[in-house]
Amino acid sequence: FHENSCIITCEMAETLTPEATTGASAHNFRLPATDGRSYSLDDCRGEKGTLVMFICNHCPFVRAIRPKIVRDAAELLEHDVRSVAIMSNDPTDYPEDSFDNMKKAAEEFGFPFPYLLDETQEIAKSYGAVCTPDFFGYDKDLNLQYRGRLDDSGMKSNTPDAARERFEAMTAIAATGAAPAPQNPSIGCSIKWR
Repeated sequence: FHENSCIITCEMAETLTPEATTGASAHNFRLPATDGRSYSLDDCRGEKGTLVMFICNHCPFVRAIRPKIVRDAAELLEHDVRSVAIMSNDPTDYPEDSFDNMKKAAEEFGFPFPYLLDETQEIAKSYGAVCTPDFFGYDKDLNLQYRGRLDDSGMKSNTPDAARERFEAMTAIAATGAAPAPQNPSIGCSIKWR
């Protein structure tokens, strides 16, 4: 697989995305959040790094690693890395991804990051996001350094000893400005486009 790629395997689709461009700039946004506020990229930016995550509620890949997503985001704050999650799915056929259900998930799992709704899907398109979960790790200057998986869990939630690939990459970015290579692709369900 190419570094910085994401494979779509949910619902019988299997696609290899183009390789991400290391050093590409993060795209700005202003989106509504489950806490009633709206957030821009600058509002979510960390002093030493920023993690932009495309997730949703219904995807079994996200559901399997959701506790780890929360754990890592909380621990990354100690390294001056902040996280933000964006939900870009069309909820028409997936009501579990509705804004009301996003609010419930954020509260139930105690998200230590803003959970934003990309209703037009323009932000997912601008980032080149293709699946959930899809992780984009930026350095202090908002240049892309990491696009890879959280760990090798896949849809298995009971892998407590899995290497924390994304966490280690983001702490390296915070410390040195660069993520280690190689980067393993993230696996997930395709974004549900309108």
